[in-house]
Amino acid sequence: MSRIYLDHAATTPLRPEAREAMLRGFEMWANPSSPHAEGRRARAALEDARERVKAALGWDGEVIFTSGASEALALGLGRAKATRRIVSAVEHDAVFRAAPDAQVVGIRPGRSGGVVNDAELADLLWERKDRAVVAIQYVNSETGTMQPVGKLAKLVRESDGLLLSDCSQSAMKYPLPDADMIVVSAHKLGGPIGVGALLVRDFAMLEPTGGQERGYRAGTENLPLALGFAAALEAAGLPAKDMFPKWLNEVTSAFHSFESAMEGAGGHEVLGGDPAITAIFMPKLSAQVQLIRFDAAGIAVSAGSACSSGSLKPSRVLKAFGVSDEVAANTIRVSLGWNTTRDEVERFCEAWLKMAREGAERAA
Repeated sequence: MSRIYLDHAATTPLRPEAREAMLRGFEMWANPSSPHAEGRRARAALEDARERVKAALGWDGEVIFTSGASEALALGLGRAKATRRIVSAVEHDAVFRAAPDAQVVGIRPGRSGGVVNDAELADLLWERKDRAVVAIQYVNSETGTMQPVGKLAKLVRESDGLLLSDCSQSAMKYPLPDADMIVVSAHKLGGPIGVGALLVRDFAMLEPTGGQERGYRAGTENLPLALGFAAALEAAGLPAKDMFPKWLNEVTSAFHSFESAMEGAGGHEVLGGDPAITAIFMPKLSAQVQLIRFDAAGIAVSAGSACSSGSLKPSRVLKAFGVSDEVAANTIRVSLGWNTTRDEVERFCEAWLKMAREGAERAA
């Protein structure tokens, strides 16, 4: 029986449309910044890819191609025309690397928790008169929790701040939120690894760095990857407002019947939000043991963000969400993608229940 891949939040398989576009791009090997005919041809293809990315995302601002989400975050946080940085406590590690001295806003506790504490954010925004750039991830990469970015954007702008939203996990599943800068990663949606973009409403929001990409990013542009990025976005299709993509609707319904059986076995979903990313607690078995057993059974899942899942320390993100160390230690992440099938989800559910029952029997 073929293996089941349910770690799409880490990276998702390359779409065939993106592969074909990249192969065409490799035929245009010239530097897009060169003035000769070959360079001009490459430049024209690059600018066409840029316009296609904007159209596919429904974005009417500017697009700066980067090497991925981490560089886009570093560019947005590091070059924004602001004197301080504010980030949510549940941002990806790349945000904290890009803004190590940032002020951190917490998460609301309790049953209605999971979202950024807007009162605390307002206090931080207004405690000083200088401008802040605020980083709020739209869909959390470990739990799928969704933040009310539109509501928070209004709060940020009232203080003359700038809002940067990491949409690495949400782009092409949901329409882009109302933010001043948005980060998108190609390999999270079926494009190639090594390319992403910083979307910015107006270049005037950033300090130029010199070099390529209108002077906002140095380094020769990677035309084949940019073409693959554009093709992947077009293949995904612009999501409709308040509707999940067709592929997501078709496979997530398999989880509905699993929920009651999971709870009957002592497990539960941790937080929640985006149905494509689910954090699941299993009693009696640590996340590391679960990963080994699922892998042996031919199922690829993870214990959180790929950047930190190899660590034995409790998840910083789950802790910031208020999840206990005990629950965090036994929680795995299941994430679905554009080529996930209902049968694969059902097979995972059966394997989870079998593993949970065996764990309970051993502990008895």
